Amino acid sequence: MEKTKEILNIEDLCISFEQYEKGLRRVELNVITNLSVNVGEGEIVAVVGSSGSGKSLLAHAVLGLLPKNANVRGRVSFRGELLTAERIRELRGKEICLVPQSVSYLDPLMKVGAQVRHSRGDEDSIKRQERLFGDYSLKQKTAGLYPFELSGGMARRILLASALMESPKLIIADEPTPGLDLPLAKKAMADFRSFADEGNGVLLITHDIELALEVADRIAVFYAGTTVEEALVSDFEREETLRHPYTKALWRAFPRRGFQALDGVQPYVKDMPAGCPFAPRCGLAGPECAGEIPLRAAAGGTVRCVRFSGGEEINGGKEAKSNEA
Repeated sequence: MEKTKEILNIEDLCISFEQYEKGLRRVELNVITNLSVNVGEGEIVAVVGSSGSGKSLLAHAVLGLLPKNANVRGRVSFRGELLTAERIRELRGKEICLVPQSVSYLDPLMKVGAQVRHSRGDEDSIKRQERLFGDYSLKQKTAGLYPFELSGGMARRILLASALMESPKLIIADEPTPGLDLPLAKKAMADFRSFADEGNGVLLITHDIELALEVADRIAVFYAGTTVEEALVSDFEREETLRHPYTKALWRAFPRRGFQALDGVQPYVKDMPAGCPFAPRCGLAGPECAGEIPLRAAAGGTVRCVRFSGGEEINGGKEAKSNEA
């Protein structure tokens, strides 16, 4: 892949949570293991995967929003500088902005216009807020409403406007389009594309892979708390140019591919198999899949799979099941 100057670099991120079970017995749940992803200048990197794969936790870890019982290891850098807790607080909402998944992030006691402007009342801020409202088909009187007076789609558009109100270097958009009709969802994606084209970066966390493929540069595929593949958007044009069996299963599940379903479910954190977490659902799994499997470069992307080498799958395990997807 062509190298660009990195805005965000995440290496071997591990997140666990301490919990109590059956009285005072303390356990540690490892929910993210050795997760890696980066965003360069001018890039949109879309993060896709099943619910529970760690996508939102990734966003919260970067922004320092995890609860107190979370243990975080690994390296997260912003523009070449290691992100400490203090540095995150300085950057959050300024150089790094979040479009959160939940509309509950809106302050219920403040009118939404003031929230989008971050309480600023100068003429330039008001004009910018009004322009953003117009861009997202929000009437100007909406500025005087409280969050409880908004529909779900309106609240979603307010969150988008709030992130774009500032001049950040990185936007982390966590499921930004649910509740939006298709034209507005495409408008949001087009705005992210324009933002990236100005030399900024977008980490786009989404379930809508096909919408992401219209604007993203690269796709990072998560499964059971780790990165299993990173691919150029162009690699999704054909199944043969994808690397990991799970990514290929996602490709076959696209609407235009007939919603071909994959048997089985993503493992729960307490039932994680040794080695590759996808092995129980994979028709190519063999004994070697139970060992450590690093993320490595492969055919212009990266993959975490022992069955992929030099652009081809190695069919050393079981034959691929006909109903794998």
